[in-house]
Amino acid sequence: MLRKLLYRFSFFGTRYLYSVVVLAVLISIAAYWQPRLLQITKIVVLAIVLMLLVDFLLLYIKKQPIRALRQMAERLSNGDENNVRLLFENNYGYPVHVTVIEELPPQLSQQSFTTTLSLPAQKQVVWRYTVTPAERGVYEFGNINIIVRGVLFMIERHIVVEATQRVAVYPAFIQMRRFQLLAVTNQLNDVGSRRLRKLGNSLEFEQIKEYVTGDDYRNINWKATARKGSLMVNNFMDERSQQVICVIDKGRTMKMPFEGMTLLDYAVNASLVLSNVVLNKQDKAGVVVFGKKLDQLVQPDKKSTQINFILENLYRLQSDFTDSDFGNLYTSIRYRIKQRSLLVLFTNFESMYGMHRQLHYLQQLNNHHTLLVVFFENTELQALEEQKVTDLEGVYLQTVAKKFALEKRLIVKELNKYGIMSMLTAPQHL
Repeated sequence: MLRKLLYRFSFFGTRYLYSVVVLAVLISIAAYWQPRLLQITKIVVLAIVLMLLVDFLLLYIKKQPIRALRQMAERLSNGDENNVRLLFENNYGYPVHVTVIEELPPQLSQQSFTTTLSLPAQKQVVWRYTVTPAERGVYEFGNINIIVRGVLFMIERHIVVEATQRVAVYPAFIQMRRFQLLAVTNQLNDVGSRRLRKLGNSLEFEQIKEYVTGDDYRNINWKATARKGSLMVNNFMDERSQQVICVIDKGRTMKMPFEGMTLLDYAVNASLVLSNVVLNKQDKAGVVVFGKKLDQLVQPDKKSTQINFILENLYRLQSDFTDSDFGNLYTSIRYRIKQRSLLVLFTNFESMYGMHRQLHYLQQLNNHHTLLVVFFENTELQALEEQKVTDLEGVYLQTVAKKFALEKRLIVKELNKYGIMSMLTAPQHL
């Protein structure tokens, strides 16, 4: 009971109160030499007491003077900005100035944030902010702390709104939806994707169109040409229901952090976006996750629930970041994925030696499927490489950085020499 009472009537003095008290003390000290000041001291003390009483009564006249509510999505997107809304309702009969302390999940770099607001009487105010998670998992938001300043600025009331809330942080579904919208509205050119006019034949007929320079003359439709009076050609589109499988290495080399996220999380986000694009193109998408052993295998499919199934599997992905077994990966894919597929392998090679250790298995995968190896630039070394050096130590560091950057580019050439497609990219550009 006493604890509840103390909790309800918890308050703090303001700087203004302390300043007035110090002034009263100084006057009372001066009254030792100037007795006439003693009367002024009494007046000041009485004024302080009255102001404290008025401020206290106005602040505690209501049991729930300010209400607060946090609104956010049930799921947050990893690596993206997620919107959070705080709703405040002032039940006082006068405007108040408040300081809000929002308790954030411990996984975020900032444990809490503080802002000041002015709340009109009997009205609601909405405050918005964003959070950018850097890892998947369950995040727990804490209470909303509100410090209300009295109208006479003498004391402040501390109000704690119970607002504990747990939300799950999933792979970057906001990016996935953005790319899906761009694909639907044919705006992928804006983000670097472009449509290529391919030479050769596909198997699925699309339409008959007029001949333009560059079309394959072997596809001329002579019957349509005779009817139309101008050259007409059969137009074919890419085969559908092809299999595209994202293969994610969750081993030690994927633990390296960039901008708060590990390479593994960048690979997970990219796999989700790519799988969604594949499904929108009426192809089959699948996911393989491996470390010491094959941990997850989502068989390629194009059913409507496939993207949610992939999302849930990627959300549950955990890693102890041990060395990955590419031999076990090859064996598992060889015997469990029968149809020839496009394998997009997300991994990381820091040296030519590390790549050559796995080259045999990469060649075997490329023999039975079409393999694209995606690995990452070390952006921190790249920044070091571009720095202006002023001493001998800086020259040494920059030389080492250039050596590692060159070795990454040589790995690309080495893989291409063996007929393996590869992509070297910065994590944030994936």
